[in-house]
Amino acid sequence: MSESKIVSWLKQTFKSSKGHDKKIKQILDLEHRLNDIRDVDILLESILTAARALANADAGSIYVFDQKTNILSIRHGQNDTQQKLLAPGEKLPYTFFSFPATTKSISGYVALSKKSLNIPDVYNMSKYEDPEERIPRPYSFNSSTDQTTGYHTQSMLTIPLVVNGDEVLGVLQVINAQNESGKIVPFDSESELYITQFASYASQALNNAQYSNRMVMKMTAMANLKDPKETGAHVERVAAFSLEIYDRYASNKKIPVEIREKFRDMLKIAARCHDFGKVGIRDKILKKEGPLTDEERAIMQGHTCLGAQLFSPPATELEQMALDVTLHHHERWDGGERGYPGDIDYLSIEPENPIVKGRALAGEEIPLSARIVALADVYDALRHSRSYKQEWTFERTMDIILQERGKQFDPDVVDAFMQVKDRIEAINKAIS
Repeated sequence: MSESKIVSWLKQTFKSSKGHDKKIKQILDLEHRLNDIRDVDILLESILTAARALANADAGSIYVFDQKTNILSIRHGQNDTQQKLLAPGEKLPYTFFSFPATTKSISGYVALSKKSLNIPDVYNMSKYEDPEERIPRPYSFNSSTDQTTGYHTQSMLTIPLVVNGDEVLGVLQVINAQNESGKIVPFDSESELYITQFASYASQALNNAQYSNRMVMKMTAMANLKDPKETGAHVERVAAFSLEIYDRYASNKKIPVEIREKFRDMLKIAARCHDFGKVGIRDKILKKEGPLTDEERAIMQGHTCLGAQLFSPPATELEQMALDVTLHHHERWDGGERGYPGDIDYLSIEPENPIVKGRALAGEEIPLSARIVALADVYDALRHSRSYKQEWTFERTMDIILQERGKQFDPDVVDAFMQVKDRIEAINKAIS
């Protein structure tokens, strides 16, 4: 395998030494890992994790930048100091917010100027960006997060994620570089060069992932046009809920990291596909305001089979998981009669025909991905109003999920859900 342009550049820039060779190998390994990630959000999270590892940074954030609207949105934040205070398997509180990019904020300045900023101490910055030219520094550090959390930010390296020379996809920010003894130090020139060049590759990987995700989003848009109840926000919430549930489930089950990372990447995409089959259900049934007849309900249930047909025969593990999710996210853990479609020849189902349910699936016969999406889908349906129902309260929704533990839902999946319920509700409020 040929080495990347980044690695070639690094070898030319730095004299060969054991330390530099190790760092170059680390970057090459990171490149390969990023190349395998398909979901944009998981890629962003991985980019932040990798950048922090390269510079031994205690914390950091990654932002997505929309140049059309001039909006920056924080997508992931990490903080080892605060994470160590939590019990195993727990995560920091979910945060998602957007704001207009201006030169008054550090991240906004970097996004708009396409220039990196390496600040040794954010609380002791000169008022001049260029002291010799006496050019005023337009940006300042917002200490509100430090005040809220009790954390102390000191050194900060902020880098734009740029592709095609001038298109800014986002901003990468790493905080509090640490030396070998754990003392907070400024980001040195070598760390800045390593991360800058890594960011160049990460930007391209992000651009590729966004391009690949557009097909899924187009299919989602088609489903939205067919079914007014299945909005894009619903799809994104179900995908985000599913990831949170799986992360806790995997931690509880002590699933190896390598398996966990691959599964969660595929799950985030497969969860978005859960109702693709509704594009094959005619509007008379899909948009009916009143209750469905038995025949109409059987036709509607066929959306699981129609969705699975889109991914058959599966050519990749991702397509197999998407097939599992679309086909089986309405099964019941206890094998009850309300679950569907069961063990059925899904390829024989046509859009206009009612399905005849097959032998009921139960327990671990139902793929794990489908068991997780089943709970995520129901939670979102209950927490939001539909044409036939009002929004349920958080407390009432929790009660019904607990009642269905071991009945409609996998008990272990419910347990994982209950452990992250506050984080899931935070996501529910953030994505609308």
